[in-house]
Amino acid sequence: MQLPLWPEAASAVATDVDHLYIYLSVVSIVMSVLIFGTIFVFAIKYRRRSPDEIPQPIHGSLRLEITWSVIPFLIMLTFFWWGAKIYFLNAVPPPNAMDVYVVAKQWMWKLQYPGGQREINELHVPVGQPVRLTLASEDVIHSFFIPALRIKHDVVPGHYDTMWFTANKPGHYHLFCAEYCGTEHSGMIGWVDIMTPADYANWLAGGASGGTMSQQGERVFEQLGCATCHLLDRQGTSPSLRGLYGSRVQLTGGQTVLADDAYIRESILNPNAKIVAGYRANSMPSYQGQISEEGILQLIVYIKSLATPNAPGAPTAALTPGAALIPGVALHPAVAQTVSALRRVNQRDGGTQ
Repeated sequence: MQLPLWPEAASAVATDVDHLYIYLSVVSIVMSVLIFGTIFVFAIKYRRRSPDEIPQPIHGSLRLEITWSVIPFLIMLTFFWWGAKIYFLNAVPPPNAMDVYVVAKQWMWKLQYPGGQREINELHVPVGQPVRLTLASEDVIHSFFIPALRIKHDVVPGHYDTMWFTANKPGHYHLFCAEYCGTEHSGMIGWVDIMTPADYANWLAGGASGGTMSQQGERVFEQLGCATCHLLDRQGTSPSLRGLYGSRVQLTGGQTVLADDAYIRESILNPNAKIVAGYRANSMPSYQGQISEEGILQLIVYIKSLATPNAPGAPTAALTPGAALIPGVALHPAVAQTVSALRRVNQRDGGTQ
């Protein structure tokens, strides 16, 4: 059996990453041959031929020294330029990216979709659709690694990490944890199923128990008693959450902060870290230890659904044309976001609805 030189390439960035590694390898081999070849030749040519031989002093050449310093420096800069280009290309996900939420735990990957689907150690995504992964850890540092997509990102406890990709080849690919995370680290593996838009739509149609992720977050919101203070129809004893996500929040000290995923998470676990202007400290209890990372993500998706339609990060509120799949029944924003993305991919590929 012949082993492949590279893992199968199944994402838009995989070829770029492979070319960069080939370039790094070729330059490293060439420079190593030149350096060690020169050392070998000089060791033979300028060896001491007799015990009484006294070598002639060499004063060197400034031009030569500048040349052999500047040329390798410029070659190394190409490494930086090429690597930085790929990094920045993959640093910011496009606005139409589909969200998937990943929670790492010794020793498994737990995944949630806006439509409410939940999986363990398996990720389903459609071909041609940008996918944004929001990564969180419940315990130690993990590393989310999909070799076929050439993506890997450490998952650090205490905050969120984000990565994204666009798969371009259907198939069944490996998912690993690439950071030693405990005794069963080697068993923290899974699969990524990249599907055609039609197959993915059929998979989504399987439904989800417990409703959409936003509906699950709404239940958590009610169970924790958040609705007692955070009133949605009027101002209560705590700031209103309607239209909050993606907005700038004025704090007590006069500074402002963006209401994003990290801000909402911090406000749930450490509410006194940033006090909203007009409200007093210690008015909200900490929910540290009372809610899991999965529950926090569900709350965040619910708060996103309360955002105004044009706010940054707000989910798509409706589909145009034909906002509902069933006449007279409106889709939940989280489901509409996924279905709208699939329709764009299908229309681009010349498919039918």
